[in-house]
Amino acid sequence: MEPGEIDMVNRDPSSINSHVQVGFEDVIAEPDGVHSPQCVWKLANKCFTCSRDIAYTLLALCYGVPYAFFWGCEFAYLSFLHIWVITPCISMYMIWLKSIKIIYGACVRTCCDPCFEACGRCFSDIRVTKA
Repeated sequence: MEPGEIDMVNRDPSSINSHVQVGFEDVIAEPDGVHSPQCVWKLANKCFTCSRDIAYTLLALCYGVPYAFFWGCEFAYLSFLHIWVITPCISMYMIWLKSIKIIYGACVRTCCDPCFEACGRCFSDIRVTKA
């Protein structure tokens, strides 16, 4: 297959819709002890499959292209936002946060270190012995 050419056989190569199971056996099942006659079961299977295929084809014909256009625009907009707005904002915030981290660390060390050192010296003379 040429690059840029779409695969007409495997239309979900990344398995992003593997959770969508729409086969007759995946939707309708009769438990043990409760079975309809075989002719009803076969006809129900055919009815289900036929109506599913026709309805999907009609919906795809009517709405497939407009929705493809909509989602193409939506993902283009999302990509644009990430490239031109979100990623630069994150980079800017990371630069600011690095400066704030240094200032905050200096303040904490200036205010808290003397207290912790004093407590450490007070409690350093405590000895625990076994009686």
